[in-house]
Amino acid sequence: MDQGNHRPLTVLPERDRFYAGPVDSDELTAYCLTKPGAWLDNPWAEAHPVAKVGPAERGKIFAFLGADGVGIKAGATRDEADEWLLRYPEDASVMAYIGRSGWNDLRRGGAIPDDELLEAIDDSYRLVVSKLPKSQRPPGWEG
Repeated sequence: MDQGNHRPLTVLPERDRFYAGPVDSDELTAYCLTKPGAWLDNPWAEAHPVAKVGPAERGKIFAFLGADGVGIKAGATRDEADEWLLRYPEDASVMAYIGRSGWNDLRRGGAIPDDELLEAIDDSYRLVVSKLPKSQRPPGWEG
């Protein structure tokens, strides 16, 4: 078989799915939707959606899905989120407008390993869901 046209398969930890090569934006979107109660929204009619959790009228964003990466709640505080900037200065940046609240943009296809991108989505989801009122937390969520 000609290996020149095929990306190697990558098994991401704690995932039952196989991804070929670097994770792409469709795979990040699909991964977000595996979270209990997650759904896509496009509140600003942009080219890329956001992933939310919670009831439709009160859903909270846990991931901003973009062509080049993902915006996530990277920490409960700006200081916690800054750890990403120190570790990956070329591929992590403070999100405009909401960065002061611990949100970062993480670029895919760079120095940040795919498994860390997915773990960042997991952490963002946990941080956001933990702030929802208990009555709005999705069944199957474990904090």
